[in-house]
Amino acid sequence: MAEASKGSLPNCFLVGAPKAGTTSLYHYLDQHPQIYMSPIKEPNFFADEIRAENFEASLRPGAARDARMLREFLSGPMRRKLFGAIVADWDDYMRLFANARAEPVVGEASVCYLWSPSAAERIAQKIPDAKILVMLRNPADRAFSDYLQNIGNGHIRWSFREHIRRNLAHRSGQFAVHYPFLELGLYSKQLSRYLERFGRNVWVGFYEDFKNRPLEVFQEICRFLGVDPEFSPDMTVRHLEAQIPRIAAVARLKPLGIWKSAARVIPVSLHPLIVRMLVRKPGALQMDAADRNYLQDFYGDDIRQIAILLGRNLDGWLRRD
Repeated sequence: MAEASKGSLPNCFLVGAPKAGTTSLYHYLDQHPQIYMSPIKEPNFFADEIRAENFEASLRPGAARDARMLREFLSGPMRRKLFGAIVADWDDYMRLFANARAEPVVGEASVCYLWSPSAAERIAQKIPDAKILVMLRNPADRAFSDYLQNIGNGHIRWSFREHIRRNLAHRSGQFAVHYPFLELGLYSKQLSRYLERFGRNVWVGFYEDFKNRPLEVFQEICRFLGVDPEFSPDMTVRHLEAQIPRIAAVARLKPLGIWKSAARVIPVSLHPLIVRMLVRKPGALQMDAADRNYLQDFYGDDIRQIAILLGRNLDGWLRRD
């Protein structure tokens, strides 16, 4: 295949869901000597919807900055990791895999692919024998974790209930900090798209299992991918854990890059102390019982469909407070 001369074609896709342990799983897979993972987590190539022209105006300056960063990254050696980009050009996408060598598994992780109406079909057209990895999480917990991350990143300053309200009132269809949000947890139709196209090449796991038995789940994935299941990655680092600021103004500085600039001049030995002073653990904020019950009702029918589709008891996801 002529395209392969520019880099190895990926044959494994971690497609989501967001906030279901996918970032940690990406880093664990990346450590495996028989697996090459794209240096950009979430290149978003196969999701036609993830394009700057589909963003609300408030998000476009950030998309423009990311586009400039992408061009600089692709022109370099790509030895470091970059979190998230919009890679819309096929040659740019293949460049992400130019450093792959003889690894039998070459992959990427774009968690929007599970939600995306277009991604499953586009992947199947290019790479019909691809292996697909899906991680699911109680959709109410997934939504709250997503909300906490946006609070920590300084993107929003309102309550969880207001975040839900804004999502439900969204009509433009353009991407915003509140859209897609609840839609990301409607798994049944999303998963069906992959099962219909890839069949036995789809592995489905659950965040709850991964959190409680990470090495066991990782080894199960290795067996599914056909690589050495005895390899043990370093699992001591928790990836993309939400940092909830103690002072709202601190969070508003984060999108401006001030946090990163300060980290470069403050002695590393002081970083843990500064973090403890500025942020709280995510567990300090809990979902209100009324909000949880609303989401249990919102997702109820979809959860029942997923349980039937996978033959798994998901009554725990339906339990009300």
